[in-house]
Amino acid sequence: MLFASETNMEFHRILVPVAGSPADDEAVRLACRLARKEKGKIWAVYVIAVTRTLPVDAAIESEIKKAEEILDHVETVAEDQDYEMETDLLQSREAGPTIVDEAVERGVDLILMAVTYKQRFGQFSLGNVVPYVLKNAPCSVILYHQHRE
Repeated sequence: MLFASETNMEFHRILVPVAGSPADDEAVRLACRLARKEKGKIWAVYVIAVTRTLPVDAAIESEIKKAEEILDHVETVAEDQDYEMETDLLQSREAGPTIVDEAVERGVDLILMAVTYKQRFGQFSLGNVVPYVLKNAPCSVILYHQHRE
């Protein structure tokens, strides 16, 4: 594993997209460790992807409740690390462009994403969001993949 201190990377503004996976906790802990060195700022965002059959600003109560619980949880994880983190719930058609837009808007220098093991057609898959962010991010991106037995 390569640490920021070993590569002279400094991260003052970190965006952590969360999705409710167990790997989110470790991604937030890592963001806290990276930001603490520079007294940086961390934002956790949850993106509700709204289908095209609904208006983009539709109030999908079940999704909103789930997202708020996830954001409350990761905020607690950051507090356990003695770090204050802001959270934001976003709605859009697609998560990837929304994450990149947030990174631009907030002027972040790192996007730290948790990646879970998914299979598609029998092969490991990153889905659509991670490749989009990797291709279009205006800053460094770190993927945190939690080891799975």
